[in-house]
Amino acid sequence: MKKNLNKLLILSMSLGLLVSTLTVAHGPTPQKIDENIAINADVATVWNKVQAFELLAEWHPLVASVDMTDEITRVVTLEKGGEFTDSLDESDAEAHYLSYRLLQENIDVIPVSFYTIGIKVEATDNGSLVSWGGRFYRADTGNFPPENLNDAAAVEMMTEYAKFGLEGLKSILEK
Repeated sequence: MKKNLNKLLILSMSLGLLVSTLTVAHGPTPQKIDENIAINADVATVWNKVQAFELLAEWHPLVASVDMTDEITRVVTLEKGGEFTDSLDESDAEAHYLSYRLLQENIDVIPVSFYTIGIKVEATDNGSLVSWGGRFYRADTGNFPPENLNDAAAVEMMTEYAKFGLEGLKSILEK
């Protein structure tokens, strides 16, 4: 009886250890950013810049160039070097909304394995409000990513990219 009780106790402890290990080892969770900026320009003017998918380099200070490979796919080269490819999903002129997604990652440039970005332009009393939202996964989708490829690194880079883009757009349109 005591042997069976010990076996049951060991089995119970092993099962508990297995469950707790599985709880910790779960891989990446989706991350997000939501950035906004007020721009002293009417919606039509702001939308005209934002919707021109191929002209991102004209207003985004981190972007050196954009090469369109077809009507909806662009290769973005950053000022610091390196490139990645994304693709237009939606451009709604009536709603002033644009969305696109990552097609070919480059974790040395942006430490994410996938993203979707949405940019919306809305009218305000003083001009426009531009919202830049992103949903993404970190570059290393394993359970124990290195620091430069973890959730924090992905959030930091995606936030920086959005903020610089919004500030660049504001700067171009308010000069």
